[in-house]
Amino acid sequence: LRNAAAVQPDEDAFPDFGEGLRQAFRRETELLFTSVLREDRSTLDLLAADYTFVNERLAQHYGIPNVGGSHFRRVALDDDVRGGLLGHGSILTVTSYANRTSPVLRGKWILENILGTPPPPPPPDVPDLETAEGGAPLSMREATERHRANPACASCHRLMDPPGFALEQFDAVGRFRTHTAANTLIDATGELPDGTQFNGAAGLRDALIANPARFVGTLTEKLMIYGLG
Repeated sequence: LRNAAAVQPDEDAFPDFGEGLRQAFRRETELLFTSVLREDRSTLDLLAADYTFVNERLAQHYGIPNVGGSHFRRVALDDDVRGGLLGHGSILTVTSYANRTSPVLRGKWILENILGTPPPPPPPDVPDLETAEGGAPLSMREATERHRANPACASCHRLMDPPGFALEQFDAVGRFRTHTAANTLIDATGELPDGTQFNGAAGLRDALIANPARFVGTLTEKLMIYGLG
């Protein structure tokens, strides 16, 4: 969350983003962590909580009805898309670029912070994603798959990209969507390095908690690093 303060989404693409929403993103994640800690809840609630914390501004952004005022309150979630860290605007925004999502950044975040298997650093002179061909825009999946066709890029991207594609259901400021800005249906399917297949953010979450030792071990390791300074 330390990076949330520096995130500045493109004003033309996301004109409604403002400081109030930025602060609400951070507060939501802090309150979820605090609830798990203070209430001695399952560690897996960080991934699969069926509740979150919102004020009116954040509830409007997420499409959650009947929330008024600036104070935060716990709300039950009616679906399994938004629950847990993978549905938090804070995480989704800091793993995006100013004007678009990034399956690569999001996938890398999951490998590092959820699965504890960070990818190696990229090779030098990595080419940019192809964004168009013959005047027709490429989808994020198409552009990333063309990038992955380069053998120097493939070994890391085949691990990073699939979980990132699942989170393509959220735009660069964490709003849920089923289609891209070009009205293309989002393909959010993929598989984890162990071969577990999933579809969308909810499917990815189910796949991650099906093998809880990976996440719990990663969290324990990071808490030890924090505790030892």
